[in-house]
Order: sequence, then C-alpha cells, then structure tokens
Amino acid sequence: MKLFSTRLIIPVIVLAISMANTISGYAQELNCKVEINSSQVQGTNKSMFTTLEQAINEYMNTNDFTNAKFAVNEKIDCRLFFTIKDVNDNVFTGDLQVQSTRPVYNSSYTTTILNFKDTKIEFTYQENEPLVFSKNSMESQLTAILNFYAYLIIAMDSDTFESRGGQALYDQLQQIVQWAQSSGETGWKAFEDTKNRSAVLAALTDQKTSCFRDLLYAYHRRGLDEMATSPDKGRANITASLDNLQKAFDVAPMSVGLSMFKDAKLDELVNVYSKVSTEERTKVYEILQNIYPTEQSRLDKIKNPPTKK
Repeated sequence: MKLFSTRLIIPVIVLAISMANTISGYAQELNCKVEINSSQVQGTNKSMFTTLEQAINEYMNTNDFTNAKFAVNEKIDCRLFFTIKDVNDNVFTGDLQVQSTRPVYNSSYTTTILNFKDTKIEFTYQENEPLVFSKNSMESQLTAILNFYAYLIIAMDSDTFESRGGQALYDQLQQIVQWAQSSGETGWKAFEDTKNRSAVLAALTDQKTSCFRDLLYAYHRRGLDEMATSPDKGRANITASLDNLQKAFDVAPMSVGLSMFKDAKLDELVNVYSKVSTEERTKVYEILQNIYPTEQSRLDKIKNPPTKK
C-alpha cells in the first residue's frame, strides 16, 4: 500500500496546486452515500432506521480503512443501498446494493467499478448502538459487512490504477472473511452460496480466477484512460483485456466475478463499440455472447447497433 493515493494522474501544474491546497486536508478513502429502504417492514419504530442510516454513513465516511493518504477530491465515490425486509428482536435481514465509480482520465466521464447486490444481509442492531471500527478483530456482524465492502471498494479501485495494486487490501479482506466465517453468521461460508461474500473474494483472489484483477487494470488504466487521447488505442486495449474475462469463464463459468463484470460493464461496452468497424464489433460480440448468452438483447446492440435516422 502506498503512502499517497495514485487515483488521479493529472498534469504536473494541477497536481502541484492540489498538493498545496490539500497538504493539511488529507482524508479517509470514501465518499459514501448510504440509504436504507424500510418500506417492507411494518410496525417498527421508523426512527431506528434513520439512526441506523446515520450511523452507517458516519462509519463509512470517517474511519481510516487504510494508511493511504487521499486528498478530498480523490475520495472514492460509492453507494450502499440497504433494503430491509424484516426486523425481529433487533435482527435485521435484507439486501444490500453496493456501487462504486471512478473518474476516467482527461474526461468528465465516470465509470462503474462495482455494482453488486448482496442478498445475504443479516445483522443485529439496537438503536443508538455505536458502530466500533477495528482492523484487528470482528466487532459485530454489521461492521464486518461494512468493513468487507469498504475494503472491497478500495481494493478494486486500486487495481484499476495499478496492476494488482490492491493486494494489501485483499489480504485484509481474507482476514475479515476468516473472522466472520468463525462466527457462523450467514453470507460468509465457503461454498454455501456461489454469490455470497466468500465467493466474491474467492473470485478475485483464487489463482485460477485472479485474472479478474488483471482485467480491472487493463480495461481501465490501459483502456478507458487512453480513449480520451487515443480512442482507437484505448478501445483496442479494452478488447484485449476481455481475454482475461474469457480465461476466467474457461476455468470457472459459474464464478460470481463474471456477473459482477456484466452488471458493472455491459452497458458501457455497448456504448464503446456502437460506432466501430464490423470486424471489431463482431469480435467483442462473440466473446461476450459466449459468456452471457442470456443477455442477447443487450449484446445485439453491439453486433447490430441501431442506426440514427
């Protein structure tokens, strides 16, 4: 882990100004929006959900998850959207949609890195209960979930800027999962579910599918970041990066990493390839259609993009 963040590679003059302005204004890593939807829960004190939302918001936006120094304008934009479906004896169950984005160099465009729905959310919470952050132990099921996604967001973001740049963070994620698994709580057990938190981490760290991390770097740093100055070169690098997606599919066709990439990137790929040569579109279409056969209607927009009238 580097002492200073490398999220923004910008002209030297701008960087110098930024450093001068923020030398005393370094912040923690996340700019996280938190929302809790409790519309499905009846007969419960609604103020408890407001308190919980505020507590999670403070937790995600004030704790230092790493030793990296982020300038305020480098913080990672992300979102946690909880849908609480039931509360029984202070036990909350529901879903969590996790999203994160990062800027593309030399453009006003932001690209989605993570867009994942966790359907195994269960934790105990009492109104006004403090959420205690620790890097060295599991304080509660709720903070374990929050820590997992905080580190996942930062790790994946780091991988998009530097080849396997998030390694130290994945090591921390391994520790979080091990602690949580020992608790016996839902959502963490290996092989319990192909899309739980253990499966997400395995997709990114198991040797046979760790090419997902190479995909993150090649697609973003060598692909999208190049497109502002050299669209053809950047797009060619994106096309080449999809070889890593194919490698992962070949060894683990049921990996959650494949659906994570689809949910974050498929619409973007449609836009990237909508105005290129037939040969280029066909190559990308064939790779994606083989991996995502149920997404035919979306992929057809790559193969046969609509013509403007």
